[in-house]
Parts: sequence; C-alpha cells; structure tokens
Amino acid sequence: MKLAVLGGGGFRVPLVYGALLRDSSKPRVEEVVLHDVSTERLEAIRHVLRQLAAGYEDPPEVRITTDLDTALRDASFVFSAVRVGGLAGRTADERVALELGLVGQETTGPGGVSYGLRTVPVAVHVAERVAALAPDAWVINFTNPAGMITEAMRRVLGDRVIGICDSPIGLIRRAAAALGLDPARVSPDYVGLNHLGWLRGLTYQGRDVLPGLLADDAALRRVEEARVFGPDWVRTLGALPNEYLYYYYFTRESVAATTGQTRGEALLEQQDDFYAAVLARPGEALDEWGRARHRRDTTYMAEMRDLTDAGERDTADLEAGGYEGIALALMAAIARGEPATMILNVRNGAAVPGLPADAVVEIPCAVDGAGVKPLATRPLPGRFLGLMQQVKAVEQTTIEAALSGSPRLAVEAFALHPLVDSVSTARKLLDGYRARIPELAAVLHA
Repeated sequence: MKLAVLGGGGFRVPLVYGALLRDSSKPRVEEVVLHDVSTERLEAIRHVLRQLAAGYEDPPEVRITTDLDTALRDASFVFSAVRVGGLAGRTADERVALELGLVGQETTGPGGVSYGLRTVPVAVHVAERVAALAPDAWVINFTNPAGMITEAMRRVLGDRVIGICDSPIGLIRRAAAALGLDPARVSPDYVGLNHLGWLRGLTYQGRDVLPGLLADDAALRRVEEARVFGPDWVRTLGALPNEYLYYYYFTRESVAATTGQTRGEALLEQQDDFYAAVLARPGEALDEWGRARHRRDTTYMAEMRDLTDAGERDTADLEAGGYEGIALALMAAIARGEPATMILNVRNGAAVPGLPADAVVEIPCAVDGAGVKPLATRPLPGRFLGLMQQVKAVEQTTIEAALSGSPRLAVEAFALHPLVDSVSTARKLLDGYRARIPELAAVLHA
C-alpha cells in the first residue's frame, strides 16, 4: 500500500513512521510519500526517518516531493496534517486574540476561526485532487481545527474522509487507569465536537464505573483533567471534560495565565532550532528530534497545569502515544477488515440528537473493512448541547466564509463564538488577522 503524508515535513511525522516500522501485519504500507511546501523540512525529516529505520528489515520506502499530485497519485491512504501559514500563522492566531483580551489558542476561540478561514480552501483543494488522482483512497485528517476541516473536505469526499484526535482516547485512558482498569476493556460514553467533548460514562463488565471515579478524591487526583478542572466542577458536570473545555469554563483565568511566550511562539522557536540543527548535523537527526520531542510533550498546556497546580504530565501519558496510534489503528481496521471501536470525527446523521445531520461530530464509531459507522449517543443535557450547537454554528459559518471569500460571514463567525464578547470585537479580530496573516487576507476578497 502507498501512504501519502501531507505536511510530510512536519515535526510529528517520525511518530507515524515509527508506528509503521513496528507494524508487521499484512497488508502493510510499503511506500510512504512525504509532501510539503518546504524542501528543507522534508530533507530534515527524511534524515530522522532513515535513522529511525536502522535495524529494521524491509522498512517502508520513503520518498519526498513538493508536488501534491505526485504525492497523491494512486495512494491507498492519505494522512493530511497541513498547517497553512506555518507556525508564524499560529502565533498570529494567538496574539491577535490576546491583544483584545480574548483566549489566544490555535483551535479554540477566535484563533480557531482564523485558522479555519485560511485552511478550508486548501483542504477542499486537497480533497478535489484526491478525488481525481486516488478516488479509492481513505483520507485521515489530522489538520486542525479537525472537525471543521473534516466537514469541509466531506463536501468532496463524503464518508472517505475521517477526522482524528488523541484528546478523547487520552482522557479515557487516564480515567480507566485511575480505576485500575485496562483501557482496552472499557466502553466510553463520549460525545462532543473536536476539542469540545465530555466523557459521560465508562462501562466495564456491564456497569458504569464513572460515578465511582467522580466520587473518589484519590482516584480523581490520578486524572489530569480532574486536577485541572477541580473535583467539585467535574462532579457538578457529572462528566470528565475534554481538556480544551478549560478555555470555556475558566476563560478569564486562561487569558490571565498567558504571559510571556504563547504556545505557538515557543514551538516556533523550538522547531526553528530543531530543523536548523538537523540540516547542520544530519548525522544527529534522530537524537535532535528526540530531544525536541521531549521538550514539546512536557510543555503541552503547561500554563493551564501551572495555573491549577495540576503538576507535571504523567510519564505514562507521554509514553502512550497519540495521533499516530489512532491513525494506524484506523487504517488497519479498514485495510484488514479488523473490527474496532474508535472515537472519530464523522458525519452526525442521527447519532447526536439536536445537531444537524451534516455536522461532523466526535463520537464512538464502529470501524471495519466497509468503513466507519457512527454509534448512536444518549440525548445531551442543555448545558452540553447548547454549547455544541453554538460552536457548530460557528464552524459551519467559518466554512461558508472561507469558501465564498466573504468578510461579512467571517465577522459573523467571530461574533457568534461564545468566547468573543461583541460584534465590534469580531470586526477588530478580522482586521487584525488580515493584517498579520497573508494567507487569510488572500481568502477574503473584499
């Protein structure tokens, strides 16, 4: 099988390739084509992959290209992990919002709308080229905002594009471990949108064990989300929230905590150092990547953990892996017909009552050789459903703004977001993002 990785010069590509190296089942990926707009980044990552493959027999062949059609032609699977505007765009997503006293985060709040506005047209173009050159391929979308981008790509590819995120499985893994249970043997009642969801139940041997976890102070201290949100709040909710809901439930604290470098600015500095070091000393590429990865992982959402005294990330979390494991498990389930249940970003249909049928939601799905089937969920209480409906309306308005090039719709998307407090602020956001992000300015015509 041929796997095309878009955003192939990205920092996390070695995680995917490492998972492929460890996969000996048939059919297996024999060719990996990395596509990126930067030849230098591609070369740096190729050095890492060569050293990662040392000692393995018959590793997947790696090719690199800056031509999208070459990467996609005859691919069986496409992993899409592009970042339109690069990390410089991310830093603007964060800074423009922060300067207006709003949450500065790349996927949640105004930063996510900005990111979506410039990314949707590129993602739809990718979908069109996949349809033309690899019509039987499955697209696994990593590109953020994952739910929004998957929904936009669905207009071209339908059910053959699936969005993934590692936040839900990480939450479920931590909840199960806190109870001394094997995460592979629990069934989660998880429902939401990408970066906005709740674990409402956790079934083990026919019994929901989540209420017992919520009632146990010692067990809750072993769950990072419970430490961040506090035991009283998770008990009030009757659920464990996805970590990104911190920006909604503790908005003022989040804004106040963002001092000094933003996450995007820190990653830009780290990754500039990494790519420069690899190109200068290619023989040390894998070691450089390992050091940079450790820095990246240990500082993930550090300001939130510092503010809430949640402590350092658990070693088990750092070692458990993320996107790459989900992507490879999804690919294996489809290619080999091995049934699995996974939390994915898919078309809602009737699975989540109260949301549009065409909305992409993040819920448990049954996966096999025939594809992905969303599983029905229990009705949501208003305190969850209302937030989902409002954010989904923002996502769908953002898609329309990006595809039509309408500044008016872009302002509407910003103004409708629950983390933006006025229409006047929405207009300032659009002006600020247009001034600082050329890729976004190019999308909006007037």
